[in-house]
Amino acid sequence: MRRSLAASKLASCKQAIALHVTVTEAGTPYSALIIKLPYGRGSLDIEMPDECHVVEPRMLPGVPDEKVAIDAALSDPIRSEPLRSLVSPGAHVGVVVCDVTRPFPARRVLPVLIEQLEGSEVTVFVATGTHRACTDQELNQMLGPEIISRCRIIQHDAFSAERHREVGRLSGTGTPVLIEEEFLQQDLRITTGFIEPHFFAGFSGGPKMVAPGLAAIETVLDLHSALRIGSPSARWGVTEGNPVHDAVRSIAAMVGVHFNLDVTLNREHAITAVFAGDLFSSHAEGCKFVHQTAMAAVPRQYDVVVTSNSGYPLDQNL
Repeated sequence: MRRSLAASKLASCKQAIALHVTVTEAGTPYSALIIKLPYGRGSLDIEMPDECHVVEPRMLPGVPDEKVAIDAALSDPIRSEPLRSLVSPGAHVGVVVCDVTRPFPARRVLPVLIEQLEGSEVTVFVATGTHRACTDQELNQMLGPEIISRCRIIQHDAFSAERHREVGRLSGTGTPVLIEEEFLQQDLRITTGFIEPHFFAGFSGGPKMVAPGLAAIETVLDLHSALRIGSPSARWGVTEGNPVHDAVRSIAAMVGVHFNLDVTLNREHAITAVFAGDLFSSHAEGCKFVHQTAMAAVPRQYDVVVTSNSGYPLDQNL
């Protein structure tokens, strides 16, 4: 039986460290690999047969200057006017960011983005989905004191019914699409995130920041229903025809997002590429890039796969 070690979060897993050792079992020596899997803030040491197949993403270098790369993407976006031209003096601007369970580098990205929102009132919406609220310490770690002092911060609460407004119904199920009302009230709505393969939604980032990110529990439960997740098309790297991602995109279209900024990360969480502009076009370009760099083709299904959830912060919850 062939064994395999595979990384389930291909876009952000760390380099597997393999050490050849000789092991004796029942008096017979054999060669083995000790492989370190990212786990929490450390790793798990896994002993695997010498012939195991290690699957991991390509290691891409970070961009030479993250601020320059972000500024360039905002100034020459994909199928959109430059971000500065979308901002009116005194406009209320809502910017959505990931919560502490995702490695999105908001502390490095937001100061560059907010420079281009001069003269506006900026509210940062933390897209918790159904997760708990971030602590003050976590917010400071994620955003930094500059953003916390400059912007109003709203943490989403999927279980607070009065904070949501219906924007439509999901096709096929009729479930109400309930979204954070204050985000809907913003003059300019911006999503930010990072893209990696997602095991049933295809890819993260982009429209997922709206739902499940800012959606009420009723809407989230429909998006994560057994009917949707059980589809053969609800899998890594598939967006079109995936009943989960199709619904996610339809919700984002109902809400109306005016601008999007997604980044891709290497195993050290350095930014490797920036995709900005029209929500669906920029996210699609980012997904193509991730498909080429963070997913590896294998010749067949394996009998045994050993993996982790890529370590902190991704493995804080399910």
